[in-house]
Amino acid sequence: MNRRNFLSSSLIAAGVPLVGQYHGVSWAAPSPVLAGAAAVDSNMLNNTPYKNLLLLIELKGANDGLNTVIPYTDPEYAKLRPRIAIASDQVIKISDREGLHPSLNPLMSLWQNNELAVVQGVGYPVPNLSHFRSIDIWDTASKSEEYLDAGWLARTFAAAPVPRQFAADGVVVGSSNMGPLSGVGVRSITLADTQQFLRQAKLAQPKGDERNAALKHIMSVENEIVHAASKLNTNYQFKTEFPKSGFGNQVRTAAQMVASNAGMATIRLTLGSFDTHAGQLGTHANLLKELAEGISAFKAAMLELNRWDSTMVMTYSEFGRRPKENQSGGTDHGTASAHFVTGGRVNGGLYGQAPQLNRLDGSGNLAFAVDFRSLYASVIDQWWTGDATKILHGRFEKLPLLKT
Repeated sequence: MNRRNFLSSSLIAAGVPLVGQYHGVSWAAPSPVLAGAAAVDSNMLNNTPYKNLLLLIELKGANDGLNTVIPYTDPEYAKLRPRIAIASDQVIKISDREGLHPSLNPLMSLWQNNELAVVQGVGYPVPNLSHFRSIDIWDTASKSEEYLDAGWLARTFAAAPVPRQFAADGVVVGSSNMGPLSGVGVRSITLADTQQFLRQAKLAQPKGDERNAALKHIMSVENEIVHAASKLNTNYQFKTEFPKSGFGNQVRTAAQMVASNAGMATIRLTLGSFDTHAGQLGTHANLLKELAEGISAFKAAMLELNRWDSTMVMTYSEFGRRPKENQSGGTDHGTASAHFVTGGRVNGGLYGQAPQLNRLDGSGNLAFAVDFRSLYASVIDQWWTGDATKILHGRFEKLPLLKT
C-alpha cells in the first residue's frame, strides 16, 4: 500500500471524512484555533506576484459556446439549430455579429466597464471528445497525446513557490477533484463551504505510535494543516447578497476565503453539468444564469474587500458542443468553445475568432482559433510574472488580457 492510500485508509478507518489535500495527501484538518489568528502581512503580500488572485470556474460537462456567445447574424447558425438557436431579438448584442445569451445579462455591467474579455474559439490540436481525457488535458496543459502527472497550477507553484505564510497554494470549493492543483507538493484545501471545513476539522485526531514513519508523517501534515486552518476567519459580514443556489454558495465560500486574508494564490469553483445532450434550452439557460449571477456577486464582494483590481476570474471547460443540434433538442460533444476572463484590471473586449460555421471539419465540428494554453500563458506571465514557456513545455501566444 502506498503512503497516500495508507493515510487515506487510516483516516477513513477512524471515521474521518476526507475534505482536503496537503502536500499531495488527502486529509481532514484537526481542530483549528481561530481566535487571534494572524492574517498575511500586507507588506509581504504586496511583494509577491501571488497578491494577484486567480478564480477559476470549471464549466463541468462541456459548455455550448455557440449558445453562450452567439453569432446571431450568421444564417448557418439558425440552419444548424432550428430548435435550439437563440432568437436574434433575444440576444444581448456586444458587436454587429456576436451577442450573449440572455441569461448572461448580469455580466453586461462588466462588459460596459471594459472588464469582460470574451475569448472565442478556444480549443487545442487533435481534440479528444472524452470528458475524462479532455479535462485531464486542460488540467495538466498537455498535448492531446501526452500524459502529465502534475496540473498546470501545481507546476506553476513548483517553479515559483507561493509564500509559506499563505494558508494554502490553492483552495478547491465544491469538488473533491484537485484538477489543475493535482501534484505532489501542492498545499491545497478542498471544501464544500468554510463552516463545514471548520466543523470537520476537529474530527481528525490520528492516534498511534509516532515511531511509525507513516503515522509520524500524518502528524507532520496535520501540524501544517493546523497552521493553515488557524488563519481562516469566516466572520466577515458581507453587504453583498449572494445567489441562493449551489453555485452561489460556492461563490460565497470563495469570498469568505479571500476575506480571511489568510493568503492563497488561486480558488477553483465548479458549475455543471453542461453535458446537454437533450433538452438543452432550459438547462443551459439556468446554468448560464447561475454563472452570471455568481460572477456578478463575486465582483461585488471583491469590491467590498478592495480586491477587485487584484482578482482575475477565468472560465474553462473540457470542450464545446457540436454546432448541429441533435434529435433530442440538445448538442453532442464538440471542440472549440467560448470562455470569459474578467477582473478590475482585465482588458475587456472580443478575442479569438468568431466561429466559422461554413467551415466545419469532417466530424461537423469547429476548428479552434485560440489554444487554451495561451490563456494559461497569459495568466502565468502577465498575472503572476512567471515563466510560461518552461511550465507549459512550449511557447504559446499570449493574449493582451491586462490593461496597460
